[in-house]
Amino acid sequence: MTTTPTTTTILVTGGTGTLGRLVTERLRAHGEGEGRTDEGAGREVRVLSRRSHPYAVDLRAGGPGLDEALAGVDTVVHCASSPRGGDERAARNLVAAARRAGVRHLVYISIVGVDRVPLGYYRSKLAVERIVEESGLGWTILRATQFHDLVLQVLEATAKLPLMLLPAGVSDQPVEVSEVADRLCALALGAPAGHVPDLGGPAVRPLPELARAYLRATGRRRALLNVPLAGKAYRGFRDGGHLAPQRAEGRVTFEDFLARRTA
Repeated sequence: MTTTPTTTTILVTGGTGTLGRLVTERLRAHGEGEGRTDEGAGREVRVLSRRSHPYAVDLRAGGPGLDEALAGVDTVVHCASSPRGGDERAARNLVAAARRAGVRHLVYISIVGVDRVPLGYYRSKLAVERIVEESGLGWTILRATQFHDLVLQVLEATAKLPLMLLPAGVSDQPVEVSEVADRLCALALGAPAGHVPDLGGPAVRPLPELARAYLRATGRRRALLNVPLAGKAYRGFRDGGHLAPQRAEGRVTFEDFLARRTA
């Protein structure tokens, strides 16, 4: 008696982005490492983004292409996001299509502090969490601290001036994006788990300390000036609402990250 080979299909939204690309690579590598079981099971990993064929879909618009991308999918890892807006509409379209397709598990990557720092983008991420929670699907939500890449972008922008202006009293806890990808891959291969523990970088670091590490790594010289700011979002960051010191599980330091980038 022969058995029909079965394939587990995972869709990664935003699969060409900084995080989604690594998640896709890891899921595919994991599937190749497993090979096929005695029952003939394998794994297909699909990438959905606005320009990645054959599943080039704008989640904010939805449309028949989204249903095609989700056909036969067991698990969705939702990495697509934009600070420019549209995340909530995209999530609603994704959830509706996932329900039509009978998706078993929706994994969403969020940010530490979305419920504590009243920043517009954070509020949008929190709203997407609510959409996922109320989707009727099995779901898992992981919150991570800021990626090293984002901290580098901010410091590069401020270093364009002779004097680096930094928000006074603010620290950060940057985490290596590959470590977040590893965690998301493990979650995607498991059962729906609801809200899982946050993932934070190895240490909470004052911004001037991170700025000096950046200047050393790039051979630049800049004076630093701490500038007090106004507003509820700034107070949220100053109070550490975006930090997870009790979940400092990352191993790659900001200096390690910079060393690789500047090598």
